[in-house]
Amino acid sequence: MTCAVKIVPLKGVRGMIADAMVKSLATGAQLTHHGNADATALMAEKARLSEAGTKVSVEDLLMLAVVRALQKNPEANGRVEGREVHLSDAVDLSVAIALPGNLLVAPAIFGADAMDVSALRAARQDLAARARTNKLSVTEMTGGTFTVSNLGLTRVEHFTPIINAPQICILGIGRMTDRAVRAPDGGIELRPYVGLSLTFDHRALDGAPAGDLLTSICDEIEGMQA
Repeated sequence: MTCAVKIVPLKGVRGMIADAMVKSLATGAQLTHHGNADATALMAEKARLSEAGTKVSVEDLLMLAVVRALQKNPEANGRVEGREVHLSDAVDLSVAIALPGNLLVAPAIFGADAMDVSALRAARQDLAARARTNKLSVTEMTGGTFTVSNLGLTRVEHFTPIINAPQICILGIGRMTDRAVRAPDGGIELRPYVGLSLTFDHRALDGAPAGDLLTSICDEIEGMQA
């Protein structure tokens, strides 16, 4: 008995994504650091903003943390162009967006470092809306300096995201889980922790400064004030 087989050609947009992923792995020296951040302050800030009438998501606050960390670690904000590393003064934050049909885009929020969390949220929502209607520009699709990829709504806690070449880094955001930690009074309490995975191009960034960046992102999350 022969089972029916569905064949899905790697062509069109899916083919372009496939080619880009293979090229990124083939041309870059990619390595991933994994970490976890206590999200207690972040969740408290989200609640505080909500009470004040400002609606933001966990992803919006995480983007803000990333932008702030990149301002403190500028050697990770840029692109590898041939045999040169081009660092950028502005943080043009690419945001991975999943689309129907097993498709993925990562357009950039230009000048993210000049935005507050509400502006970041509006820009992210605008990109997502235009991505669904195929109205993103080539510049938006190719002009970022750092990418975030959020799988926080899945069961994935850590993963190894592939760099959005020719960028230097990409941050993978995993799900939030409760962890038992030592409380200030010596007891045990549950706190929310978010899994983070930073893939970086070792040609442009060594392990120690990449670790510093991931630590800085965790620090921004753990001290979150929008």
